[in-house]
Amino acid sequence: MHHRLTPLTPSLAKRLALLSQDAHRPLLSQGLRGIERETLRVTGEGQLALTPHPAALGSALTYEQITTDYSESLLEFITPAQANIADALRQLDAVHRFASARIGTELLWSQSMPCVLPAEADIPIASYGRSHIGMLKHLYRRGLALRYGKTMQCIAGVHYNFSLSERLWQLLQQADGATGSARDYQSEGYVGLIRNFNRIGWLLMYLFGASPALLTQFLRGRPHQLERLSDDTLYLPYATSLRMSDLGYQNSAQANLMPPFNNLMGYMQGLASAVQKPYPAYQKVGLKKDGDWLQISTNILQIENEYYATIRPKRVIRSGERPLEALCTRGVQYVEVRCMDIDPFEPAGISLQTSRFLDLFLHYCALSASPFTDESEDRENRSNFARTVKDGRRPGLKLQRGGQSAALRDWGLQLLAEMEPMAALLDQQLGSREHAETLKVQRQRLEAPDLTPSARLLRGIQQNGGSFQAYGLQQSHIHCAALRERPLGADQIVMFEALARASLAAQCEKEQSQSGSFDEFIEDYRKRTPAQLCQ
Repeated sequence: MHHRLTPLTPSLAKRLALLSQDAHRPLLSQGLRGIERETLRVTGEGQLALTPHPAALGSALTYEQITTDYSESLLEFITPAQANIADALRQLDAVHRFASARIGTELLWSQSMPCVLPAEADIPIASYGRSHIGMLKHLYRRGLALRYGKTMQCIAGVHYNFSLSERLWQLLQQADGATGSARDYQSEGYVGLIRNFNRIGWLLMYLFGASPALLTQFLRGRPHQLERLSDDTLYLPYATSLRMSDLGYQNSAQANLMPPFNNLMGYMQGLASAVQKPYPAYQKVGLKKDGDWLQISTNILQIENEYYATIRPKRVIRSGERPLEALCTRGVQYVEVRCMDIDPFEPAGISLQTSRFLDLFLHYCALSASPFTDESEDRENRSNFARTVKDGRRPGLKLQRGGQSAALRDWGLQLLAEMEPMAALLDQQLGSREHAETLKVQRQRLEAPDLTPSARLLRGIQQNGGSFQAYGLQQSHIHCAALRERPLGADQIVMFEALARASLAAQCEKEQSQSGSFDEFIEDYRKRTPAQLCQ
């Protein structure tokens, strides 16, 4: 069993000393951050909106800031990457204000777990037009509906994209005296960040999980161990994030899919194998029915993105390129954190204070020593995460740390103490105290579980007669009113409308300029797993 993160390891202390030098500190503000926020469109009464993606929001295929995710009703707002997360959040706020003013009487649902849903068959799958790439996106979601059910496609989260500047990685490589290419050093640095994230990711679930309850109807009769809060609501009294538990977006085909990986090649080979390995249950469904495509493939994963991880190594892909091709040819560019629940108290689903903590947490994971992992540590990490999402606020809850029992509270407080020097350094560069402030708030949450978002949410639900639906709808109305009370300026409206029109024209152009059949397009796409990964 490997030794875990320990108080300011010599390597972390050394790296912080290096980055605190005046010549190097500016590198800390040159990485990039971006946010993807999902939210369901619902009617004023809190039912899933069954209307198509509003034309006023442009084309879901080609509008970079406003798209849909799995369901046609699940909007996704995407910020451009920014050096300061505060700038990305201002853009996220503007997109929310634009969208909320363009969806008529509909609302943006305030929770990660969905509202009252229609029958499974009536949940609309996202549509992206008639171009081959648009039809491929729709087909992928059709496959997801077969594999996981459409109900799962109505769960919403926040994805946080994070990178360190390439020059910072080069500085670390120089300081380490590491040979090899800058690209490989950077890629393995991000993989080290991911290993550390997997060791302590449970902390984010405790501090920010906000889905301790869900509608009884969401389970569609599936067996569960939840307790009843009211006629329409189930919960676990100490849960933080049922969205990230086994009740969320998971299935047996993905269990033990990825062995613990210690380098980028291991990760890519694991994924390459899953997108090429047939899965009996999906083979039984078949590829087509009456000439209509049902799924991209009958393999464990249709495409790489189907792998449901809490954090992923990423590289911006070019049009028509597969994620694995991009990683294989150009290395890791950033990480995508996927385990964050929607913050039900924030109109944009995430606050600046939470974002500053995520930055601090990810810097800590990137700069701390990250020993190689193994199967036993992987089991321990998964168990700690699973325990925290279902039972994280239980007084005296114990996790496993290097085979020893460790109180969640004590371990959490120790981690926050270790992050203090990093927070001071980030604040020094930013010229503020925001990282120190967010540390203080998170410390209070560890000392008083009632201050966590999951505890606050449960109190809100209980004040609404114990109904998750009633509380979610109330919050959605409050947030939408707050967004609509701050309309965008004329210049911003003109810009968003021009982007929406341009995206519709771009979709049209794609549809008119393509050649060949959809079947050929899919065949070509399926073949594009890099040869060196196909062992």
